[in-house]
Amino acid sequence: MSDCVKLSQTRIRAGVWEGILSGAGDVPPALEVALRERALAGLSVTPVAGRSGEYAVRVPIPADVLSEGVQTFLIRRKEDGAGDTVLAHFTIITGVAMEDDLRAEFDLLRAELDMLKRAFRRHCLETMAQG
Repeated sequence: MSDCVKLSQTRIRAGVWEGILSGAGDVPPALEVALRERALAGLSVTPVAGRSGEYAVRVPIPADVLSEGVQTFLIRRKEDGAGDTVLAHFTIITGVAMEDDLRAEFDLLRAELDMLKRAFRRHCLETMAQG
């Protein structure tokens, strides 16, 4: 098996994360999906027809693991010895108020940056006018 194994997300649909595993060769690696270091059941890896070394990966997202806050799912290649290699991850945010959401923080930072840019430009214009 090649060390160039790559797992790319294609979509999340109807409660199932889907991706393509490439560079795996003739035999896909053993994979697992974990949430808070707990392995979840249901992950499937099937060959993609006509595309040697590529596999469709499907991870059902169990409703019972979803709760308020942020859940980050890790899709790992199980290895002997040194530990597991994380090939991909996905995050689901549920029940979080917008002011607690990271997107709100980014919006606030963007607004503050725009304000600083305007103040800096105004300062530059004033400095050039005085010189």
